[in-house]
Amino acid sequence: MSSKTLKELTDRMFSKMSSDITGLKEGLDPENIALWYNKVIGEAKEMAPPWLVDKIGVKQDPILYLKFNLDISKRAVRYLMMAISNNLDDMPYTTQLYFLKVQELVGQEMDKSLV
Repeated sequence: MSSKTLKELTDRMFSKMSSDITGLKEGLDPENIALWYNKVIGEAKEMAPPWLVDKIGVKQDPILYLKFNLDISKRAVRYLMMAISNNLDDMPYTTQLYFLKVQELVGQEMDKSLV
């Protein structure tokens, strides 16, 4: 293998790694998470009956940008869970992981309330 071919191969490998790392980083960007929260909350409100729409919301912390406070009624949780599931395939990988964790935590809170 010539040094030129090896250099091209190395350059492509580093370019792909750089692109992958950038994609992972952007998936956890607070603006990206906020965008997906808005989409998920919007879909949850569309699925929910009219009397539950005002019981579904999320607020981003003004200081800790990656902190979001879900303001949701127990009766509306299932609509949030469905909306997250419906959008997971379209999300970047790290955003998927974030919202899978949201589903897990919300599920745990619901389980606690049943005990």
